[in-house]
Amino acid sequence: MSGGLLVAGTTSDAGKSVVTAGICRWLVRRGVKVAPFKAQNMSLNSFVTREGAEIGRAQAMQAQAARVEPTALMNPVLLKPGSDRSSQVVLMGRPVGEMSARGYHGGRQESLLSTVVDCLEQLRGTYDAVICEGAGSPAEINLRRTDIVNMGIARAARFPVVVVGDIDRGGVFASFFGTTALLSAEDQSLIAGYLVNKFRGDVSLLEPGLDMLRELTGRPTYGVLPFAHGLGIDEEDGLRVSLRGTVRESVVAPPHGEDILRVAVCAVPLMSNFTDVDALAAEPGVVVRFVDRAEELADADLVIVPGTRGTVKALAWLRERGLADALLRRGAEGRPVLGICGGYQILGERIEDDVESRAGQVEGLGLLPVRVRFDREKTLARPVGEALGAPVEGYEIHHGVADVRGGEPFLTDGQGQRIDGCRTGAVWGTHWHGSLESDAFRRRFLTEIAKAAGRRFVPAPDTCFAGLREEQLDRLGDLIEEHADTDALWRLIESGAPAGLPFIAPGAPGARA
Repeated sequence: MSGGLLVAGTTSDAGKSVVTAGICRWLVRRGVKVAPFKAQNMSLNSFVTREGAEIGRAQAMQAQAARVEPTALMNPVLLKPGSDRSSQVVLMGRPVGEMSARGYHGGRQESLLSTVVDCLEQLRGTYDAVICEGAGSPAEINLRRTDIVNMGIARAARFPVVVVGDIDRGGVFASFFGTTALLSAEDQSLIAGYLVNKFRGDVSLLEPGLDMLRELTGRPTYGVLPFAHGLGIDEEDGLRVSLRGTVRESVVAPPHGEDILRVAVCAVPLMSNFTDVDALAAEPGVVVRFVDRAEELADADLVIVPGTRGTVKALAWLRERGLADALLRRGAEGRPVLGICGGYQILGERIEDDVESRAGQVEGLGLLPVRVRFDREKTLARPVGEALGAPVEGYEIHHGVADVRGGEPFLTDGQGQRIDGCRTGAVWGTHWHGSLESDAFRRRFLTEIAKAAGRRFVPAPDTCFAGLREEQLDRLGDLIEEHADTDALWRLIESGAPAGLPFIAPGAPGARA
């Protein structure tokens, strides 16, 4: 049986995903066969494995860090929010229905513990080490009884736990102490120590606090990771800040040609797989920003309507904010627009939805000759094709079935036969996520956009998105190797939590020692 570790966090966005990926990359560089695991993920950013299973993009990224192929075993439960109160439940890569938060935490979640433990055991039987990622905080005492992703899985597997805290937010010492002190004695026995994330400044000024934390809790801090700019690693739950004016992290490089290209992404509700634009942001001279006002489209050379978990809701939002009218004006003026997945459906003539919103027939923007009917079966695929004379790979995650009634083919089989999407003038649409990661296609597409926009922009001839992603993952491995106590982390992975860790009062309500 292999060893393992659970990376928990004091809060959401403390850095669990990137720390897990960094540990995976550090271990695989040491020759360790390692796999990531997250029992339950809540995210609108998902990915399709080669066997056609839908999992969180963060786990796909972590698998890449571990240099292994992602599988459904690595993320057996995925929750895709459809509103503040309900989510689609994806089990072992396949949707099994919608469920309210109360219904899920009221019984369904606890019943899934045996499934997630079985998946973890299968991974442990194949790999030398499994690095698990928690969700939110392990000290969510209202949900502890049904927990399957934090201390529930740690106790089932007897894995040691390292708690990550984001010091950039402030209050990290109180967060470490409070997280530990709100756990039961049995849970606390697995909390091996802490990892400070996103530190700026002189570490020596932090060390007295780390010493006092150890005196208070009897647990060490396994490292202080510095704040790292420009990692651009796939995010899990959404953008952490207001979308207004948010600029996607991009390569700090001048444009290859005389001009830059400005890309505006409509920040629609329930936006999914906004990571589609990362490949554009990686291009020197391409500036990508998220917008939510019509006037912010005025100077954009390309407007993207991205994927969404709520196509009809997003369409209504575009109309309410005047963005729909701005898109229609762009289409009439021959200015570039790209719709991806739900965004593609929005650009069509009509949407018939008795599945997602149950709104029935809704008129689309009519920029593309496409009619969409929502099917109860979700399309999950990893297609390949050609566009603009270049090879393209992508992945599909959608309920909508497109009936294309005109326009030029967009993605073809290489013989000119349409596989997906269409183009009318400067308006493009496709169901394929990830297509812009295909370097040759992306360069040719941007050349078309620059021509339509009247820009003297020239794509750099040597930008390799896959190579840049590898460099980013290596940077995460470097952060762990250079700033964490890797010898101590390896002892935890190999041998488990140290015996005799002290109990910190008061403990979990109703479960005090």
